[in-house]
Amino acid sequence: MMRVFISRDMASVALGADDVARAFAQAGCEVVRTGSRGLFSIEPLVEVDTDAGRIGFGPVGPDDVAAVLEGSHASRLGPVAELPFFAGQQRFTFARCGVIDPLSLTDYAAQDGWVGLEKARAQAPQAVVDTVKGSGLRGRGGAGFPTGIKWQTVLDAPADEKFIVSNADEGDSGTFADRMLMEGDPFCLIEGMAIAAHAVGARHGYIYIRSEYPFCIATMRAAIEASAHIVAPFTLEVREGAGAYVCGEETALLDSIEGKRGQVRAKPPLPALQGLFGQPTVINNVLSLAAVPFILSEGAEAYAAVGFGRSRGTMPVQLAGNVKHGGLYEIGFGITLGELVNEIGGGTASGRPVRAVQVGGPLGAYFPPGMFHLPFDYEAFAQAGGLIGHAGITVFDDSVDMAHMARFAMEFCAAESCGKCTPCRIGSTRGVEIMDRIIAQRPGGEEKKDPGLRWDDGGLGKALYSRSPSRIDVSIEGQTALLRDLADTMKYGSLCALGGFTPYPVLSALDYFPEDFGAPAPIKEAAE
Repeated sequence: MMRVFISRDMASVALGADDVARAFAQAGCEVVRTGSRGLFSIEPLVEVDTDAGRIGFGPVGPDDVAAVLEGSHASRLGPVAELPFFAGQQRFTFARCGVIDPLSLTDYAAQDGWVGLEKARAQAPQAVVDTVKGSGLRGRGGAGFPTGIKWQTVLDAPADEKFIVSNADEGDSGTFADRMLMEGDPFCLIEGMAIAAHAVGARHGYIYIRSEYPFCIATMRAAIEASAHIVAPFTLEVREGAGAYVCGEETALLDSIEGKRGQVRAKPPLPALQGLFGQPTVINNVLSLAAVPFILSEGAEAYAAVGFGRSRGTMPVQLAGNVKHGGLYEIGFGITLGELVNEIGGGTASGRPVRAVQVGGPLGAYFPPGMFHLPFDYEAFAQAGGLIGHAGITVFDDSVDMAHMARFAMEFCAAESCGKCTPCRIGSTRGVEIMDRIIAQRPGGEEKKDPGLRWDDGGLGKALYSRSPSRIDVSIEGQTALLRDLADTMKYGSLCALGGFTPYPVLSALDYFPEDFGAPAPIKEAAE
């Protein structure tokens, strides 16, 4: 019987993988459902088990079964791992994704699964924490805080009960690495959490998954049940989010797990000291915890040997938007932004020139091609006025209007704010109004008909500002200055990163693309 491997990843299913799998089963094949390898332009991907190894075909439709089984289909790719998109990767965390049946304990163990947990449990907790410190692993969810330092704080905290929480509320646009890992290699996350539990003395853990990920939720619950005897006495459960973006912030997430409305908590106290139910809590992103089994299995030095500057190890970079080869690319820190967009991503899907890329989700900065020399590194991006965040890269061609993208950032913040602090709650709403006035006054600009302060004849906005013309400049220049002042207030006055990071896309759009705000275009950078 011919054996074929077909992804059950949500993206693959959306592209027709289930229909393809049924067609191969009806043809008498043994169908093994895997995760996705991460290049969505070749999905649905079918890999046929042959004497020469697994040979890939993609994309494949249900009508292509006969040609694929004969080996004559035009979409024949050969060994998938040898494709240029995959050959250059350094897959530490995603090595098993797309290769194994995600719910097979046998497959996982055959691919070095549980080795890290065995080595961790053979050591004292402090030794495990020291190994994570020595690896240089930093939080992969956005802030880049050293994981080992966080674990050390929880280990040293006196308490009868401690918790491990995995933040799987992957709400950033253009990001899908958490989902891909949980759907393609769920035991990896479970093993990482069990190692963390041993390291800090926790007995129970939670995986907080956004409600929009039903495949993840089902897969993780099945994986938890299947592996319960292996990770015991550590126990795990899945908590389903309610769709709020702000619950990706760690303290709002903890409130949500506790059954409360997801609102940001003031710090201190830190969650490492008073977290879930008031107890010391390790809360890490999925990718942070999933990197731990490799570190314990292969050693801190092997992980730290890869990377750039203070950014050690690998980062699963997600390419999305108007890009030719969208997907996940795991590579050591230090690769340039231009290499990721042009060489790995292949430029725009539309074939038009790249005008901007946003790195780090909806709160990330926009960078023009003149900044493509930037190395993918936490410090380099911070110095350039941006952030890596969850390493999502969204590509835009030269048809994008950057003033509208800046407006979207403010609108997104206004819609998703938990409302606890004034700079975020009110500042974002005022930001939308300012952007509407700027857009309306551009050459050929038209006012956006949104509720709130209007800028039209007889509108509330004009009436309000006309009463104090000496204090408020309603010109484009004056409104731009007001926008910068508002961004400064939000950045330094907001309680969490939602309001604090919203200025990144706004100010970067204003700085790098001033012509879209009615100002003269900048002189082209030499690097471009």
